[in-house]
Amino acid sequence: MPVDDIIETSNHFVAFDYLLDSIDAPFSNALIKKFHGILKTSTSDAAKEWFMVGEWKKRPNEVGGTETTLPQNVGNDMNRLNEWYYSLGKITSENIVEYHYRFEKIHPFQDGNGRVGRLIMFRECLKNNIIPLIIDDNHKQFYYRGLKEFVNVRAYLLDTCLSAQDTYKEWVKCFYGHMKTII
Repeated sequence: MPVDDIIETSNHFVAFDYLLDSIDAPFSNALIKKFHGILKTSTSDAAKEWFMVGEWKKRPNEVGGTETTLPQNVGNDMNRLNEWYYSLGKITSENIVEYHYRFEKIHPFQDGNGRVGRLIMFRECLKNNIIPLIIDDNHKQFYYRGLKEFVNVRAYLLDTCLSAQDTYKEWVKCFYGHMKTII
C-alpha cells in the first residue's frame, strides 16, 4: 500500500474531526481550503512546489476526460458557487447534491477534489438536519456516472445519493441497536 494512501487516510480522520468541530462556522472558501490542507498535509503532493496544499490549483486539470475551470478563474467560480448556495435559503438534499456537482465541475484543487467535495456534502447534510451520506464501494460507479451525466439526467446522482443516505441510516440503526444491547 502506498505511503500516501496511509497518510491521506489518517488525514481524513483529522479532517472529519475538523468538520465536526467547525459545524457551526459559516460555510466558506476558507473552510473548503482548510479541508484540502488537512487532507493533503505531509503527502508527496505537499512537497511539490506547484501543488499548493490548501490553496486553489495553479495548473489546469481535468476529471474523467472533461476540462475543468482554469486556475485563473477558480476564485471567481467558487465565489459564484457559494453565492448561489447562500441564496437558496432552506437547503435540501437536492441543493447539496447540485452544489457537489458544480464543485466537481470547477475542480478547484490539483488533487483531492472528490474527497473535499464529499466532506462538504457530509457537513452540509449535518448542518441542515439532513441524513448524511457516504459514497461507499457499492455506490462508487453509480456516483461517477451521476456526476458525468448530471446535466442530462440529474436523477442518476440524486438517486445514488439517496441510496447512500439509506445505507447510512442502516449503519446508524445497526450501531444504535448494538449500543442499546451494551447499555
